[in-house]
Amino acid sequence: MQHDTSPHQLVLAGKKRLVQTASAVLCYSRMLFFQCFPNFQRFDCKVFLSEALAYYGGACATLMIDNTHVVVLKGTGASMIPVPEMANFAERYDFVFRAHELGDANRSARVERPFHYIENNFFPGRTFSDWADLNAQARAWCDKVNGKYKRHLRAVPRELFAVEKLRLKSLPVWVPEVYRLQQRIVDVEGYVSLHTNRYSVPADWVGRNVEVRETRDRVEIGNGRKSISHVRVIDPIGQRVTTKEHRPPRGSGLKRSDPPPEETTLSQLAPDLLGYVTALKKRGRKQTTLALRHLLRMIREYPSGPLREAIAEAERYGLFDLDRVERMVLRRIAHDYFRLKNDDDTGGNDDGGA
Repeated sequence: MQHDTSPHQLVLAGKKRLVQTASAVLCYSRMLFFQCFPNFQRFDCKVFLSEALAYYGGACATLMIDNTHVVVLKGTGASMIPVPEMANFAERYDFVFRAHELGDANRSARVERPFHYIENNFFPGRTFSDWADLNAQARAWCDKVNGKYKRHLRAVPRELFAVEKLRLKSLPVWVPEVYRLQQRIVDVEGYVSLHTNRYSVPADWVGRNVEVRETRDRVEIGNGRKSISHVRVIDPIGQRVTTKEHRPPRGSGLKRSDPPPEETTLSQLAPDLLGYVTALKKRGRKQTTLALRHLLRMIREYPSGPLREAIAEAERYGLFDLDRVERMVLRRIAHDYFRLKNDDDTGGNDDGGA
């Protein structure tokens, strides 16, 4: 099978734009399958190849590609080494990537001709409402042309495919969905940003680290055992995707008179530091929420004794720069948690450091 991509102009949602057309052609029957993407990265490549192999119902032993950075780690032609991510993907379907030799005039012969055919027979006169409509029409068009008689083949691709399919490798019984995993922090408005688009989460997730799982059609956001799902916006257009349930009813949100949630947590973990917290809110150098989060992190990470000694000293001298307070804590725990060199060490005289 040969695979390649090519840019094409089309009308999508009423606007003329450039898309990346990815195609895969079986080299015996010339069965064609193609789909369109706003850009073509490794995630998109794995999504496309998964759909192509499912369309054919099997895999060839070799997938011929151009020397594209999407697949190639280093080398060219026969010496090409694929990136581990793509090599693992190929291993799942029991095929190998092979790159064309540089300068080979026929290196993409079986996919370049279909690109010309697609550009002059599929795109002209067609409009598409969205990406789903575009790729659904592309699949239907492939079904149609694969059943037509080809003069240069003197046969119908689908009839030749009946023989070729017997030689394809069977697909795995279970294939996990292609996904891209990322880490995000929920912003103060209750959204998670992904490729400039923003997806809503419950209001009580604000400020938390979440795991974002991006698939072909969905964006799943996980917070511990809880997870929510949104329809994926394919284009990076700065769109907000909001679920009504994620926005609290009017009047039920946090009131200005209510203490921030970080202060409530501090009062539970360290009630003896509330005096310093009150003074920090008035005289701290950082924005209040950031300062409270910084202090909360210190309480969770550092030993209680040295931390309280440092805060008591800071409060006595009116010091509310938490970066300096944290250094005071580190000096107090240095000898207990870090090994420092001194004059007695065999390494020579060294003033040491944490």
